[in-house]
Amino acid sequence: MSFARKFASFFVFICLLWKASPLIASGPPPNPNIQIDALLKLAPRLAPQALEAALTALKRLSASGSNVRWDVVTVIDYSKPSTEHRMWVFDLAHARVLFDELAAHGKNSGDNQPLRFSNAPDSLMSSLGVFLTGDTYIGKHGLSLRLQGLEKGFNDNCMARAIVIHAADYVSDVIAAAKGRIGRSWGCPAVRPEISRPLIETLRGGSLVLAYYPDHDWMRNSKLAGLDQTLLQLKTPPEFLKLTLTQ
Repeated sequence: MSFARKFASFFVFICLLWKASPLIASGPPPNPNIQIDALLKLAPRLAPQALEAALTALKRLSASGSNVRWDVVTVIDYSKPSTEHRMWVFDLAHARVLFDELAAHGKNSGDNQPLRFSNAPDSLMSSLGVFLTGDTYIGKHGLSLRLQGLEKGFNDNCMARAIVIHAADYVSDVIAAAKGRIGRSWGCPAVRPEISRPLIETLRGGSLVLAYYPDHDWMRNSKLAGLDQTLLQLKTPPEFLKLTLTQ
């Protein structure tokens, strides 16, 4: 084989490898404090407290040495009804919105507007708090993305409950307009089938997902997304921050 053909084959291989890789930015991580105003302008319907909580959690996890991606963050704002787009995926490396989407909530969390949240098995409710994405698998809903809940008492049962991001036919703007709400899950933040694969491929492998609602108990007690500044001073992260994505 000629040198030119070898080079061309190598180039094609590198392109395919890059395309199959999740979105990982190079260079130093962005400063969330600088970006929050710019990001809110891109997502004006998102509750500012939700984005602030997500970026606070990202900063604290990064400072603790956890293996969390800093280039992408997802915020699900459950203070919005299911008929509104309430899931935003931010590309922090380039200050842009990658996805602005509908997202389902658990059937026992409420009708169109979720009002109740739970970490309990078989509750069929959504859970609040900070999650990290894990690996993907093919399940009854097709390609699905595992989530690891990082907040004890609020979402740390999500893996046992099989709370994942997956596609669902009952999530669509057409259904929202016709029924006054989209369909509800058993607690999973299900998304439209048309965007499920690119969204899942973008988020997999350790990106942060925040499920937000102005719940006083969670906001007061969250060590990641709440107002407790002491974590920023820790030299040794507490046990619940020493996480792996291999579970």
